[in-house]
Amino acid sequence: MPKDSSHFAIKDWSENDRPREKLLAQGSHALSNAELLAILIGSGTRNMSAVELCRMIYNHAGESLDKLGKLNLKELMKFKGIGEAKAITIAAAMELGKRRASEQPLQIVKISSSDDAFKLLQPIIGELPHEEFWTLLLDNSNKVIARHQVSKGGFTGTLVDIRVVFKRAIEEGSVAMILAHNHPSGKLTPSVQDKEMTSKLIKAGATLDIKILDHLIVTATNFYSFADEGIL
Repeated sequence: MPKDSSHFAIKDWSENDRPREKLLAQGSHALSNAELLAILIGSGTRNMSAVELCRMIYNHAGESLDKLGKLNLKELMKFKGIGEAKAITIAAAMELGKRRASEQPLQIVKISSSDDAFKLLQPIIGELPHEEFWTLLLDNSNKVIARHQVSKGGFTGTLVDIRVVFKRAIEEGSVAMILAHNHPSGKLTPSVQDKEMTSKLIKAGATLDIKILDHLIVTATNFYSFADEGIL
């Protein structure tokens, strides 16, 4: 009688067929990214296991989850064995991962540099295909009280209502804030509109005794700080 596979050592299991068993025995942290993806899609093709197929997809994305998450459904479905349902499953998993990162508790409780602000904001807006405008609301010790989405726009811009920006700040009792928006194009150079909006918000903040400490332009990998560049 064949042995029950549950008694096999991990080394005796087929790497291509048993990522679920490996997860049960060692936990999800023990699996490679390709193995985790294989669990999502469930099966491969007649000539390729789910793990082999996912390893090929992952290699195509430069072994980067960031790049994998940017592949659209049509790009995923170019791989033999990935139909619409499996492509949707992968896309949904990538989106959940991004949302989880954005909901992590604030680990930087005090902002002491533009880099601190970038680390809080990049998971939220750094990889979006459209522009969003956010604020970090701070107390008098520069500790973060809240993160707030002010507006959501298109690929080339988003409208910002000054009243909305400061309404939440007043409600939270904030005495300072950091402005931020993303550039889906990846370009970090501020536009004329970016500079004009920043100037308007600084003037409005001065009237309300709420200081604008910085304005960040955020991309997937980098940022531009108005304060660091001396144009705030």
